[in-house]
Amino acid sequence: MKIAVLNPSFGEDFVRVARWAAKSRGRVQRHPEYMLTAIQVSIDAGHDVKFIEAAARNLTPEESYKIIFDFNPDLLMIHATTPSVYNDIEQARVIKDKTNCKVAFVGQHASAVPENTFEISGGVVDYILRGEYDYTLRDLANGTEPSKVLGMTWWDGQNVITNPDRPVLDVTELPFPAWQLIEPEWYPDGGKKFPFLTLMTGRGCNNGCTFCRDPQLMYGYKLRNRTAVQVAEEMEYDLKLHPQIREIMFETDTFAADNEHVENVCREIMKRGIHKKITWSCNMRTNTDLEVLPLMREAGCRMLMTGFEFGYDDGLKAVNKGGVSVKGARDYAHRAHDLGFTIHGCFMIGAPGETKKTAQETIDFAKSLPLDTIQVTGVASYPGTSIYKWAKKNGYLRANDWREWLNAQKEQRTLLSYPQFSSRDIDEYIDKGLKEFYLRPKQMWQMLISIRTVGDLLRKLYGFKAFIDYFFKKFINLFKTKKDDVEKNVVQEIQAHEPVSL
Repeated sequence: MKIAVLNPSFGEDFVRVARWAAKSRGRVQRHPEYMLTAIQVSIDAGHDVKFIEAAARNLTPEESYKIIFDFNPDLLMIHATTPSVYNDIEQARVIKDKTNCKVAFVGQHASAVPENTFEISGGVVDYILRGEYDYTLRDLANGTEPSKVLGMTWWDGQNVITNPDRPVLDVTELPFPAWQLIEPEWYPDGGKKFPFLTLMTGRGCNNGCTFCRDPQLMYGYKLRNRTAVQVAEEMEYDLKLHPQIREIMFETDTFAADNEHVENVCREIMKRGIHKKITWSCNMRTNTDLEVLPLMREAGCRMLMTGFEFGYDDGLKAVNKGGVSVKGARDYAHRAHDLGFTIHGCFMIGAPGETKKTAQETIDFAKSLPLDTIQVTGVASYPGTSIYKWAKKNGYLRANDWREWLNAQKEQRTLLSYPQFSSRDIDEYIDKGLKEFYLRPKQMWQMLISIRTVGDLLRKLYGFKAFIDYFFKKFINLFKTKKDDVEKNVVQEIQAHEPVSL
């Protein structure tokens, strides 16, 4: 079967496969490693697959259409997101009308609300491949009767039919992603060595954070690790395929959750000498066993992308960030810093029960830690997550339509709003946190003296450009809004004093 896999564009620099579908404040892009793994499964099954990376490359819909029309697929697969779903349906409609192909949607949004997706698609979408879709796509492409394809919800022309869930797959059976279909240079990120690739050492997460979509909608709460040999072999494969890459990012949510797995991976990397060729980074939790950090550093781990989230314990409890504490986070940060790791801290504003006082505690906590860079976001509330259900039930969710999940600039829009801490307050403290952290003389000096290579300089310049771009555009939009308000008030004032014609 001929399969076109489209990662659709949705405005400039829209990041489709990150945890927050939006134009990021850091102006980064994310690699579609899950899509490319599913693609490779279908390629291995003998299917002809064309991947169109329109999001990262900022292709216009018309440019995507031309590529797909020339390919003339039998099946079109699209990764849909909450804020872009109407756009995704429209692009699917144009392609379906021209090629008469079937249309399948994948991703967290379609998995969370399949019935609504079919309803608003108006007959455009034929299949929704729920959760892990690697084998679901393959079975569909193989010609399996739709009623027998596990993990699929489908439209038979009159009714929405939901097939049984697919059993959790064995991640050790999966092939490496089809990285031959992309160029690493398409994915800028001011925090990573450029260019870089991502690598999933496993799937699933053994934690229950209320805001995180992936374990709730895609991969489940059981961490399933690939073998250490597979991880090292994939690193070697990536280097052979794209020798220009300078770093590999272990994108697994909780890479260090299993000490034995971490130790085995590190020793396999050193056994093969990979750590002498390339650095790697990974996502971390602050309750990681500190005993594994020295070995990770020895094996070439450079940066720890760490979810600190909040600077007060009640905030961590409010989002079910189990097993972590402010004290533990502080101990972790200082130990990692002493070992020479670069630390990127991830923080959020807007936990249930948040106030201006607690938001400032998070900002002050971030400033007190030996961190190299940070990001600050609002607490996300995507459909299908427990925090979405809670917020909707209690009237704390502002949006009434999927299109309201982003602001006019297609950046993350704050959707949670509480009586004691409004969405405007959340936005104010997000920006406050970024400015207070980065505009300190001490922090600017530390970032300056950390430059060791041309690559470091370019990475810092990219991050600085993203920072300026975000705040400059925010200032322009604020000025425009105030100007429009003034003009509106003037018009109202004039109208109020005009004589009434009877």
